[in-house]
Amino acid sequence: MLFSRHALLTPSLVSLLLTGSAVADDARTRARDALQTLQGWYNPQSGIWDTCGWWDGASCMNTVADLAALDPSVMDTAKYVFNNTFHVGPVSNPNPGPEKKTVFTRDNQPSTSVNASLWLDQAYDDDAWWALAWIAAYDVTKEGTYLELAEGIFESLADAWGTNCSGGGLPWNPTSTYVNAITNELFLSVAAHLANRVPDRKAYYVRWAQKEWDWFTSQAFISENGTINDGLLSNCQNNAATVWSYNQGVVLGGLVELNRAAPNNTYLPSANKIAKAAIATLADSNNVIHEFCEPQCLPDGTQFKGIFIRNLKMLQKASPHDIYRKVISSCANSIWDNDRNEKGQFGVNWAGPIQAVVDASTHSSALDALVAAVAALTN
Repeated sequence: MLFSRHALLTPSLVSLLLTGSAVADDARTRARDALQTLQGWYNPQSGIWDTCGWWDGASCMNTVADLAALDPSVMDTAKYVFNNTFHVGPVSNPNPGPEKKTVFTRDNQPSTSVNASLWLDQAYDDDAWWALAWIAAYDVTKEGTYLELAEGIFESLADAWGTNCSGGGLPWNPTSTYVNAITNELFLSVAAHLANRVPDRKAYYVRWAQKEWDWFTSQAFISENGTINDGLLSNCQNNAATVWSYNQGVVLGGLVELNRAAPNNTYLPSANKIAKAAIATLADSNNVIHEFCEPQCLPDGTQFKGIFIRNLKMLQKASPHDIYRKVISSCANSIWDNDRNEKGQFGVNWAGPIQAVVDASTHSSALDALVAAVAALTN
């Protein structure tokens, strides 16, 4: 006997499905409204958002791309931002790097459409933020020029390989010997992302990502409780510095992408261990993430938590856990209910109340949580 699939839907199940749909619609509406508010800071002349720094601008762009990937109704806004920033953004580069890189197209011919050196500011972590932003823009537009730019930035990063810690990894910048976690996590993430998007060079990018991760895990970045500290001392031991949320986040996205490119039975378990340790360390009793610098996190800490949630969203899709869903939902709901001013702008303390500066950085970071909530409800 054949049964209609719809005949199995009881009234209570129909009600549950309708409720879930309404919740998802509400999450999308919140994120759209927050994007419109963020765009109030966007400066067409500078190519980034007023009150944001250079690398924060890259993070903002990544947030816009992530929302566009989930909600086609904001695609026009996203495409406008990507195109405008691509053409004028370098005027905001505070310290253009000296590197002059030739970027090759898919036909192995020198590209005349991109100049990666315009996006380098002699801080390797900043460079990598822009590489990830342009990869995110490519993902939603399939504009090959954006991917070529990310590849060019990556080559500059790869040229910096080698520190006093076992001869591997990247230093913070060309004039520093400091070996920090975020720069190396970003290098891992950029390489792994490119491995999944550049088929003819996949093996090349996989090798770099695996080389970075093998070196990273052989160093003292990860503490006994599973969290990642800021960096290494001159003797290559853990510096016991602040457990910043973004150091717990970027590595998650990198491992998800690396596992997608070259599946391995250790990558996702490693990501899950770090994510759960981070939540145990950074979440309050309501599952809302906090930064140790709150409420005064200027100039950079205002961006960090959104980056953690952005990458936790990626891990939740690849390796779902109830605690990740709870954290994403709790953060998004608390931001909307407790951390929003009369202009619809979000502050740095997601549990509320707003106590310090509200700007494009605090707002875009919170928007990452709203975008993650949309993804959790629709994936």
